Amino acid sequence: MVRAGLEPAVTGARVTAVTIFDERSLRRHPGPTEDFVDRLVGDTMLAPQRRGKFMWIPLASGSDALVTHLGMSGQVLLRDTATDDPRTRIRLDLEHPAHGPVRLNFVDQRIFGSMAIDELVPTADHPEQLVPTAVSHIARDPLDLRFDDRRFLTRLAAKNTTIKRALLDQTLISGIGNIYADESLWAARVHYEQPTATLSRARAKVLLAEVRLVLAKALTEGGTSFDTQYLNVNGQAGYFAHSLNAYGRQGEPCPRCGRPIVRESFMNRGSHFCPYCQRVR
Repeated sequence: MVRAGLEPAVTGARVTAVTIFDERSLRRHPGPTEDFVDRLVGDTMLAPQRRGKFMWIPLASGSDALVTHLGMSGQVLLRDTATDDPRTRIRLDLEHPAHGPVRLNFVDQRIFGSMAIDELVPTADHPEQLVPTAVSHIARDPLDLRFDDRRFLTRLAAKNTTIKRALLDQTLISGIGNIYADESLWAARVHYEQPTATLSRARAKVLLAEVRLVLAKALTEGGTSFDTQYLNVNGQAGYFAHSLNAYGRQGEPCPRCGRPIVRESFMNRGSHFCPYCQRVR
């Protein structure tokens, strides 16, 4: 959602000024604050791209990109040139050839997110495609046109783990967080503790299809916002939370069978599922 919102506003825009309000948001940048500023000012931004929780904007001057990781509470907001948001850590002033001046605020309450300039390197499966070095270990997400279903299913079957842990493994598949894992598993009727070695290939194909449906619907509805930290670039909340079937619905009736949804502790988070519809097979 953030990438799609930024694309028309920053593609082709020239960076006219960079203001750093909190240097902690540059902790992943391989150099001092002045280096970050000097390498951005005067350069032109190309179309934003993303993989997992990483988003990057290639720079026209060479083989570098502005890499953003939102962490848990990071936001990238488009504003007019007179507006700064509370907790703005980094501000970029841009001049777009068609839209004129625009301000990009990197806002981060907990300061777990970051911005950095990173080198672009070829991907292993498609060398003509470039990603930042910090992103090279992140797998493609299932909405990526170059996502290899057969390779994913083969690697999934070879893993010695349980299915939800596999879905959250960013080196295997990206883009599936805790919410979308629970929703996809519910839709496919797969228990989150189902061992990957015992998940049939047919069932794994169904699960992958449900993952794609869940992600596509979430994008259509603007993502999932439970509070003001999860907003698009215009500061608007997504409303996919109203379409959730399992996540956050513990104690409520399963939309499929009517029995109560259960929440169990999982990796310092929670797993939400229907014990009747989703059984370990």
